Formats: sequence, C-alpha cells, structure tokens
Amino acid sequence: TFARRLVVTKASASNASLFASTASRALSTQSFAQGRSNHADSASMLAMMAAAAGLATTAGVGAAQCEIRDPKTTYGISAENVMKMELTKRISEQPKAPLPAVVLEPVEDAAVVPSKPSRQEEEAVVATSPASSKTKKADPSDPHAEPCTTMSPEEARLEAATLKAKKHGGGLKLFSGNGNMGLSLEIAKLLGVNLGRATVSSFADGEINVMIHENVRGKDVYIIQPTCPPVNNNLMELLLMVSCLNRASARRVTVVIPYYGYARQDRKMTARVPISAADCARLLESMGVDRVIAVDLHCGQIQGFFGPRVPVDNLEGGIVGIDHFGGKDLHNPVIVSPDAGGVYRAKKFKEGLAYKYGWEDVGIAMIIKQRARAGTVDQMDLVGDVKDCDCIIVDDMIDTAGTLCK
Repeated sequence: TFARRLVVTKASASNASLFASTASRALSTQSFAQGRSNHADSASMLAMMAAAAGLATTAGVGAAQCEIRDPKTTYGISAENVMKMELTKRISEQPKAPLPAVVLEPVEDAAVVPSKPSRQEEEAVVATSPASSKTKKADPSDPHAEPCTTMSPEEARLEAATLKAKKHGGGLKLFSGNGNMGLSLEIAKLLGVNLGRATVSSFADGEINVMIHENVRGKDVYIIQPTCPPVNNNLMELLLMVSCLNRASARRVTVVIPYYGYARQDRKMTARVPISAADCARLLESMGVDRVIAVDLHCGQIQGFFGPRVPVDNLEGGIVGIDHFGGKDLHNPVIVSPDAGGVYRAKKFKEGLAYKYGWEDVGIAMIIKQRARAGTVDQMDLVGDVKDCDCIIVDDMIDTAGTLCK
C-alpha cells in the first residue's frame, strides 16, 4: 500500500528541490510498483508537484515528509531520474525570491513575552500536533484529521463488543469431540473463547459423522479429545476431525489427548502381538496432525513413536497432587510407585514436594507385580520400608483398580 503524508511548514526556498526529488520518487514508485502505469494519475500528480514546487520557490514555503513503503524496481528508478531532471530544470528556470532581511533591535531587561504565532504556523500546528484534539474537535469529514481519543458510553460499549468478537473469531479455534465435553467447556471458559461449532455424531449403522460449522481457513485449531472408553469410537472421531480440519485449510491442528488410548501396549511382551501405541501414533501422523499434547503418558517412549515433524508435549498431572498433599500434616511420608515403570514418576513427585514445600525426609518405595493375565495381578512384592508411614501412591491410570485394592 502506497502511503504519503504532506505537511506544509514554514521553510526556506531551498527546500523546493528536496520536495521535487521526494515527489518524483513517490510518483515513480506508485506508478510502477503494481506492474502497470497510470498515465492520467501520473500527469495530474506531476502537475500538482510542479505547481507546489513553484509556489514554494516564490513564497518561501517548502514541503517535506513523504513515506514510501513500496519497493523500487529498475524501471521505476529510471523513470525517477527522468522526472527528477525535468522538475529540477523547471525549478531552476524560475526566479528565486530574496529572503527577507532581519533587523535585530536591542531589548531592555524585562520579562520575555512570547510572541503570537502567525496564522500559517497555527495551521501547521493544528494539522500535525496530536495535542490539538484537546482544544479543537476533529472534523469527521476531514480524512487527514487526528482521531478523537474520547468515546461516548455507546461507543465504548460497541468497542468492547468488537474486541470480544475479534477475540472469539481470531486465529484460535477450539473444538471438541464426544470424549469429554465437560472438560472442553471448562478449558474454553478459562481461555475466554467460545467452543467451536461442530457436529460429531453417528449414523444408524454406527459410522462417525463429522461436520465443522465455522470457517477455520488459516486458523490455529485445537482439538480436545481423550481416547478413553469407548476407545475406538473416540479415536475414530479424533482422526476424522483432524482430517476434516486439514481439508478445510486450517493453518495448524493440535490435538490435546488427556488420556492416550492403547498406551499400555507400547512394546512386545510376547510373540505375535502388535505395538498398538505406535500404530495409533502413525494413524494420527498420517491424518496430518501438527502437534500432540498428552498428560502423563504411560511410558515416555511413546513420544518417540511420532515422527520428527510432530512434536509431543507430555504434561505432568502430578503438580496438582503436590499442592494437595503439600498442605497436609503427614507423618513420615513415603511416595510409592505401583510398578517398576512408575519409579521415575514417583521420584519427580518427591522432588516437587521437596522443592515447593521443603519436604526433604520423604522416602520412596516400589511394588514389583507379576500379572497372570491382563487385568489380573498374580503376585506383588514391596521394595522399601513403609512401616508406620503415610503412603502416597502415584500412578498414571486406573482401569480395574486391581493394583490399588491388592
């Protein structure tokens, strides 16, 4: 966009050449930056600049300030040189008015009385000074007038409504599936945005139906969808929502998965079994997800199941428990990990209590469990001393609660 601002001030006749060169540059840039020449506008602008330059020479008034934002092309530079030479030639042919003589008279010691500014200086101050709005109300019909800083109550209400609409319709969009609608509403309330309008339902034969009812082109979209039971339905809803938003030209799609389904199947414990956690990661990546935010992944290596183009943030939910237990008077507290894989999580919980509440004498214990089959614990062995202690068991998920009960 070509922008220019012309300010008339009191100056000497030598500023006319500077004005001519500035006007020629502005004229050439405006004509050739868009790849086409507008002869009528160029001729009118050239005549106006030449007339203003001649007026400045005879009356002792110069012109300045012309902001140029468009890049100059080679063709524009050549045209600028031609116009500059033409304007310089015309200015040099006109007679220059002599500068008025200034006579200094001695003044006796007295209080200095400021002289009244001339009419021309007053107009220049009114046209350029933002502080003039305090004494002179801006003319709404003048496009170059300074904006008024005061608003009526009705204008303030409209301004607040406009800012709220921009906040809700800006670059951030928040959508949710049927996994946990209550959690999504709470997050939207904390963020101060509206939950995106979308249809996520099922047809009569059980197929998932997804439809987005808002414009998401170029938006930063977040999908809140835990893959909790029913795992397969929630996972399919998430995959189809990611595909739908990508096809709607969303700029970036981030999925928030508080509960990552199939996370416990992260390695091959026996022969001829899948690594389901990695397969779910491949499905999300193939749908075009840009980022994954999870909470307390069952194993940290799940982050490596995604490719390098899909970063994964594993948030720790234990910080909520730190604030809860930190304010209690516990006797010989011990942090217990229900399995060998959760020792790191229990250690982080202990460090959080020591850092925030100064609990330095907190112990750690671990349970080694052997399963007869999925969901059934056969044997449990305790490593550590928990006698006469208050135990805090830190785990990432509860399925059947068999570990806690036993």
